[in-house]
Amino acid sequence: MDFLLEFLTQWGYAGLFLCAFIAGSVVPLSSEAILLACIGPLHLSPLWCLLWATAGNVCGGMTCYWLGSLGNEQWIERYAHVSHDKMERAKRWVEHRGAWMAFFAFIPLLGSAITVALGYMHANRGITVLAMTLGKVIRYAIIIWGTLGIIHIL
Repeated sequence: MDFLLEFLTQWGYAGLFLCAFIAGSVVPLSSEAILLACIGPLHLSPLWCLLWATAGNVCGGMTCYWLGSLGNEQWIERYAHVSHDKMERAKRWVEHRGAWMAFFAFIPLLGSAITVALGYMHANRGITVLAMTLGKVIRYAIIIWGTLGIIHIL
């Protein structure tokens, strides 16, 4: 954890973007914990943290979309770490709902499968980005709002 705080201290918002990007892709990393470190101990602007974390996480999610759009299920399983069963469930769930399901890309573990499935099905990219951005910005705003409320109480 010390390494992460040192990294974020040196890189600030760019570090937050990079960590959120990695967390939004296929690497298991908690962008929420990183966001909390930025607005808590590092005292970075909550608004800028919201914007940078959202941008990074959406870019990471679109990386999953791109992997899915390659259409090779063996690659998806190997590099995106999305099992065949999880991919099939995500495809069935997404199939009737379309690109707006990207709104739920913030859900841990399932979010990557949703975005990979959207890419695999070549869902509308514009709607995918819009829906994903809305879901992630709302999630981060709630986390920031709750954290600032707790900090204010203490």
